[in-house]
This record gives sequence, C-alpha cells and structure tokens, in this order.
Amino acid sequence: MSSGARRTGRWLGLRVPVSRTQAVLSGLAIWALFFTVWESVSVAGLVNDLLVPAPSKVLVTLEELFVERGFASDVLVSVGRVAVSFAAVCLVAIPLGVAMGSFPAIEAVVNPFVSAWRYLPAPSFIPILLMWFGTGEGPKLALLFIGVIFFLITLIMDHTREVRSELVETALTLGAGRWTTLRTVILPAVLPNIVVAMRQMLAVSWTYLVIAEIVASTNGVGAMMMRARRFLHTDEILCGILVIGALGLFFDALFRGLHRIMFPYLYNSGR
Repeated sequence: MSSGARRTGRWLGLRVPVSRTQAVLSGLAIWALFFTVWESVSVAGLVNDLLVPAPSKVLVTLEELFVERGFASDVLVSVGRVAVSFAAVCLVAIPLGVAMGSFPAIEAVVNPFVSAWRYLPAPSFIPILLMWFGTGEGPKLALLFIGVIFFLITLIMDHTREVRSELVETALTLGAGRWTTLRTVILPAVLPNIVVAMRQMLAVSWTYLVIAEIVASTNGVGAMMMRARRFLHTDEILCGILVIGALGLFFDALFRGLHRIMFPYLYNSGR
C-alpha cells in the first residue's frame, strides 16, 4: 500500500495495521460497551432478572463460587481434562499430519478415513463412549479427543503440503535422504503453522468441554453449570460461561506468547 493510501483514512484504512495501543483500547471498549448495555437492560427491567441477571449480580455470584463453594477445584479439573486430552491429540495428530503432508502414499491411505470422521458430530458418540468406558474420566477425555483429533490432523497435513517444494528439491539434490529432509527441512518450515493450528484447535476443545462434562460428571465447570440449571440459577450458569471464556483467552494468549518465543524471526521481519 502506498504512503498516500495510508495517510487517507488513518482510523479505517484498508489493511492498514493498527498500533498495539489502539488494539488494546478497542478491545476494552467493545467489552465495556457490551457489559454496560447488559447492565442497563437488566436494571431497566427490560428482561427477566431470573433468566438474564445483571453483570453485577453475576460477578457477586462468581466471587461466592470461588470463595465459599470451592469452585476453583472444578476449574482445575476442567483445565486438567482439556490439557490431558489435547496433549494426547497432539501426540497423534502432529506426526500423522506431517507424514500425510510429506508422503502422498500415506495420505492416500489415511486421508479418506480421516476425512469421513471429520463430518461425524462428536456428541453423537456419548452413548457408546459411556458403554465402553463407564462413567469415569474415560468418556469425557475420549469425547474431547474425538472432537479435535481429525480436524487437527487435516490442518497439519495441509500446512505441511504448503512447504515450498524448492526447499525439498534442493535438499534432495544436495544428497539428503527422505528422513533427513523431513527432519531438517519440512518439519522446521511447518512448525510455526503447527503451533498456530494447535492454538486454533485448543479453542475447539474448550467448546466441547461442557458437553464432555455433562457425561455423568460430578465435578468440573460443566457439571456445576448443569447443577445450576436444575435450580434455575442462571447467574451460576453465566459464571461458568465467563470462566470458560476467560480460560480460553488465557490459553490462547499462552500459545501466542509461545509462538513469539519459538519463532521470533517471524516477528522481527515484520510479519
């Protein structure tokens, strides 16, 4: 973009990057507007307070949950379930996705199977998971695993395919073997995108959390929300939603920071 195009319409320039300060202030402003409208609508009596409690009431309930009712243990249980299941997903998806993207012969065998499973809704497996694993941690972890694994494999496969062919051909021409090329050329080239794909799919894992914790669960954020539903405690349900959203943002920020630490050259070059 030319400097003249950047000078015109500074605030709403087409593909003109904003400063970090503007990005932070804009993000805070939209959330402040959201909660202000929510509080105003509730205080004015335009909605049923039982079904849509005011944010101030939700924050009081959230404090009560943590201080008086041991909600922190439920949060830690949920974080543990997401962490364990996602670690298992990565252990399978990363090597398999890289192999499929690097070797068309492997893709030809595995991709038809993976592609079919992507279109099956993970919650539909709940009855059979209960039959297979009982009512312990097994069905919850299995549901979180199934909900993410096939999408992450496909993303990593696609990113691996996008590694420039000139890099691979140069390595082979210089005498590197297949596995050496895979280890020293393809994997380092695709690793930044693998971390991005992991970050994207971790968000999906959090969206499946409540569904997983409905499965005969007595602890966790989702279990608390289901108990609250029985007694029409909408404020507690909203607390659970806010906590899951906050946890998701926290782990997203962790992955962003990890990406910057692992691949500083991508940011130093202006990317």
